[in-house]
Amino acid sequence: MADLPPVRPTAPAQPAATATPAGTRPALDAVDILVFLCELFAFGTLAVWGFTAWPFPWNIVVGIGAPVIAILLWALFVSPRAVFAVHPFVRALVELLVYAAATIVWWTSGSPWVGLAFAVVAVTAGLVAGRRRLP
Repeated sequence: MADLPPVRPTAPAQPAATATPAGTRPALDAVDILVFLCELFAFGTLAVWGFTAWPFPWNIVVGIGAPVIAILLWALFVSPRAVFAVHPFVRALVELLVYAAATIVWWTSGSPWVGLAFAVVAVTAGLVAGRRRLP
């Protein structure tokens, strides 16, 4: 034992400095707010469609079920705190699926210009936000 050098404990290495301190996140900007408003508009569109486009027993089921399924998909794959970390392509595909559903609802309910305007705004905001998330 005498031939071993004396070892003195050292402090653990400090982690590299991050852009934001722990427990905080970057500030929201206009694109983040626009994406959030597009999400809410899509969920609201699916709810209104479910309650108005179906006969009585089914309007309750579809009016609650359609937005719940869309919100569940969003929370699992697209949300900033998504349950599953998926490839950006899958994330964009799920986001596009929700936006396309809302666009189709507007298109088939007799308001194609609202559907087209929503599609253009939602896809553009999604592309800009998605490009910023890429490494």
